[in-house]
Amino acid sequence: MKTRRVTAAIASVLAISLGASACGGDSDSGGGSAKGKKDEALTSIVNASSKKGGTLSFELSDVADSLDPGNTYYGWVQNFSRLYGRTLTTFKPAAGKDGLTVVPDLAESLGTPSADAKTWTYKLRTGVKFQDGTPVTSKDVKYAIERSNFAPEVLSNGPTYFKSYLVGGDKYTGPYKDKNPNGLASIETPDAQTIVFKLKQPFADFDYLATFSQTAPVPAAKDDGAKYVQHMVSSGPYQFESYEEGRSATLVRNPQWDAKTDPNRKALPDKITVKFKVNAVTIDNDLLSDKITADAGGTGVQAATQPKVLKGKNSNQTDSSYAGATSYIALNQNVEPFNNINCRKAVQYGIDKQSIQDAIGGEPKGDIATTLLPPSVNGYTKFDTYPSAGNKGDAAKVKEFLTACGKPNGFSTILTARSDRPTEIAQATAVQASLKKYGINVEIRQFPAGKYFSNFAGVPSYVHQQKLGMLSMAWGADWPTGFGFLDQIVNGSAIKPSGGNNLMELNDPKINAALAAAIANTDTAARTKAWGDIDKMVMDTATVVPTIYRKNLLYRPASATNVTVTQAYLGMYDYLLMSSSK
Repeated sequence: MKTRRVTAAIASVLAISLGASACGGDSDSGGGSAKGKKDEALTSIVNASSKKGGTLSFELSDVADSLDPGNTYYGWVQNFSRLYGRTLTTFKPAAGKDGLTVVPDLAESLGTPSADAKTWTYKLRTGVKFQDGTPVTSKDVKYAIERSNFAPEVLSNGPTYFKSYLVGGDKYTGPYKDKNPNGLASIETPDAQTIVFKLKQPFADFDYLATFSQTAPVPAAKDDGAKYVQHMVSSGPYQFESYEEGRSATLVRNPQWDAKTDPNRKALPDKITVKFKVNAVTIDNDLLSDKITADAGGTGVQAATQPKVLKGKNSNQTDSSYAGATSYIALNQNVEPFNNINCRKAVQYGIDKQSIQDAIGGEPKGDIATTLLPPSVNGYTKFDTYPSAGNKGDAAKVKEFLTACGKPNGFSTILTARSDRPTEIAQATAVQASLKKYGINVEIRQFPAGKYFSNFAGVPSYVHQQKLGMLSMAWGADWPTGFGFLDQIVNGSAIKPSGGNNLMELNDPKINAALAAAIANTDTAARTKAWGDIDKMVMDTATVVPTIYRKNLLYRPASATNVTVTQAYLGMYDYLLMSSSK
């Protein structure tokens, strides 16, 4: 997802590569002052506390794509929205590998599949209410999925899994256009507590899909499309006291939330605040001075801040977490000259990946990538389709493929990057410098992260019109399998008019068919092997230039309590657990 989730394999990777401590955090019933140990939050809960009260404070360098659970695809929002939106299932709020376990949330148990895994049934817990006291029903969950998946003209962000796999999903026009009050027939609600999904084909990972914020209930009577974000109705322990678009949001306790119906949320803070559009370095400084609890984006401190936290007196308050994500450059095959595979191959061999790693802050920010799947994701296979000595590029190969594509003297193109992300801009600058020596002139255009996919890079018509040939991207698994990583970025069915993530506009029939066949395969070993095979197929198209397997160098202020890294959400801290002694 626009940097989102990882895999079960990561627990062992972390333990081996980081030497993480397996001991538990210090217990303190009154809120602690313990700072913990370096990397301690990777496998334990640091500065554990049962104290209620205080304020959990976040800052973000831009804005969210949307705080509406049905209109988001950013990993940090998927993590954050669990505070006010309960989904059918969720990832267990727990340290280490336990945090990758899917557990019931709004549902009273995990889904019950049919023998062929084409029908999935969930029973909702009784007693769950919206903030206005209205009971949450299966129809509210059905409606939430319909609005979030089938009305891209209104809600353009978020994945397309339900649309792709539900029977009739390809023809359903969504609740804003559909005149049938019963909605999509393949989502059945036989009673207030039961919801049944009818799928086109077997889908072994459906319980993972049910963790998406798109399953957080929405009362149809309160929905007004894109404006719903201004007055969202909470089903979780917190509700919005205020929301100023582009500036801030404040959450307070939801008096209708009943802890007896919710085994996953302790709801310790009294208040939660988020400030948007804060300079990234300012956020780092606010963390170091203990003015805020966390950087909402969860991607780690900036390169300029690294020396302060790696060698300073507070280095024991850091967690070097694998994000289970890959940074890459998407080459849009519908923008000249990248409609020619040889021009794409010239760029593959021309980019100096070592210079990228150096530019973004070195090894603490990640390892050099040669595949789309990162090593921590189930199905990863080590290979390098476009090798070069020292990962610095291959001049002879660049010349060969420039000649083959009819551009022996090079060409000009545009590379996008998100304006509030210094490491992404640093990567783009390194790419620009490494290609210039081959006559490939790259213009860098910056766009705001909050609208990057909905208005710019994720809008094919805009990309084509503006001739955006190279697009900066970072991606983590939607859930802990190779399918959860690959499907929304390489499947042709994921291409959307806006809010898309398949930035290459890759629509290869063989790749599409391989994805569909693998997710329907009930043989776990065969399914796992398929993800590596599909990765090789994608790299053969030369539409993706993997650059970095990402790491997050996280910093936890002394006042932060109940701090642990969740690999289910890109190696950021688990916002469902966090609290503060302030």
